[in-house]
Amino acid sequence: MKLLEYESKELFRAHRIPVPPSGGVIRSLAGLPAALKRAGRGPWVIKAQVLAGGRGKAGGIKLAKTAAEAREAAKAILGMTMVTAQTQGEGIKVREVLVEGGANIQREMYLSVVMDRKAAGPTVIASAEGGMEIERLAAERPEAILRQPVDPSLGLPDFAARRLAFRMGLPPERIAEFCHIVKSLAWLFIEHDCSLVEVNPLVLTPKGLVALDGKVLIDDNALFRHPELAKRNDPELSALEREAKKADISYIALAGSIGCMVNGAGLAMGTMDAIVLAGGRPANFLDVGGAANEERVTKAFQIILKDPQVKAVLVNIFGGIVKCDMIAAGILGALGKVGLRVPLVVRLQGTNVEKGRELLSKAKVKIIAAEDLTDAARKAVEAAGR
Repeated sequence: MKLLEYESKELFRAHRIPVPPSGGVIRSLAGLPAALKRAGRGPWVIKAQVLAGGRGKAGGIKLAKTAAEAREAAKAILGMTMVTAQTQGEGIKVREVLVEGGANIQREMYLSVVMDRKAAGPTVIASAEGGMEIERLAAERPEAILRQPVDPSLGLPDFAARRLAFRMGLPPERIAEFCHIVKSLAWLFIEHDCSLVEVNPLVLTPKGLVALDGKVLIDDNALFRHPELAKRNDPELSALEREAKKADISYIALAGSIGCMVNGAGLAMGTMDAIVLAGGRPANFLDVGGAANEERVTKAFQIILKDPQVKAVLVNIFGGIVKCDMIAAGILGALGKVGLRVPLVVRLQGTNVEKGRELLSKAKVKIIAAEDLTDAARKAVEAAGR
């Protein structure tokens, strides 16, 4: 789960991490005067609230010195379709903006906590240089990126926080403040089961350090431990993604023409790769889960077929816990409930695969059988092009 900036900063405040004075989020110009008043004296910053980085370069962050400038900035941002380096060529419509007080920036830094797979635990990533060019900095000058492992049981020790502060070149009077921030970010990461907590930039001002921006990503598998977050509706999910989430089916809409139904996330990724290698494009990622029964398969078909760009469907199922003949029976039962309007390619592999294939061969609906994944991907691409 990705949190918007203002949601991330609510968590920051709860952990006493300093953030700019907030006027709150508005969804129309009518709320702007009250938001400016809450944010305090100008200048103010008007920031698009979308789940993508690079907002500043895309015109989604504007500084306003007067109320009139703030109105013009909010008017320009609200309703705009924003395209950044992280939106993969797709535009995101801005439906709300955050109004904040400005900051007298003396220096920008980068600070985050991420899950380090090699270390099998959280790691602080920091740099004395931050801002919009942090990705270029990491690529061109990797020595400027500092790393510090975090003990998931104890958090970040005091000595490790101080060592980071010294290596960041902070003024002596800001060492304790930085240590509090980085230790608090580490605990936020651990307590909320995050995969990323990022502050870019962390800025030095005459009054101290301030988290000027915030990004928090939470592991979906841990949301049962955070009911207050589990209730949150992701503002950028499509209608089909919302429907799939409600049915507990992992689904992500893509821009291709071949609908995919697979059991297992790794197999789903491999299926999408095979489709691309065969010259096609997947219309979705869909993991129907280990229990590929008739009910779940039916729901998965319904979701896939609601996408008007789908020209063919590829079902790639490995029968392990659930045997292939049971999966085949589930597919046939599902097909009896949905109106199949596009070619269907099915590849089964695993326990009782021959029984499963025999069942599918007797189906009233035409099913294109495939022997292996490469064959299935090729047949799906051909079917989608008819």
